Amino acid sequence: MAKLSNNERSPYTDTITLNAADLIAIGNGGTKIIGSIPAGGAIELVAVVNTIDIVGSSTLSIGVGTTLATPVEFISALDVDAMTVGLPTFNTGTSMVQVAGTTTVLAGVRPAAAVSAVTPIYIKVTDAAIASITAGQIVIGMRILDLTQFAE
Repeated sequence: MAKLSNNERSPYTDTITLNAADLIAIGNGGTKIIGSIPAGGAIELVAVVNTIDIVGSSTLSIGVGTTLATPVEFISALDVDAMTVGLPTFNTGTSMVQVAGTTTVLAGVRPAAAVSAVTPIYIKVTDAAIASITAGQIVIGMRILDLTQFAE
């Protein structure tokens, strides 16, 4: 039987797993590059799932996006320690959520953050008690489009 390629098994092109030590290393108010959108690309799906319960904090929040100081375009102010383990959160950021008067996309996709130059994707961690975290793990999945890969 043929082996499935990565994009046939999962809707995600890029994933990152961050455990308690990784979150502590990023630090309160810190940011880390977790991916990039290629020139001529866009992003259409960002999800976060808590796979191991966060222990030691009740104020852990993250944002994911392309603005270094306040990355909230894809995931905005997600209260990670309050998440149910195994229940993902999708596309809550300012570039992903529809606003009144715009076209509604209910069962389809609408790529966001189309770029003409390589653009980093950041995670920002906010938690005054970040050093107190003793356990936990989150997985972030992204579907990044790269149409220029087909250019000749």
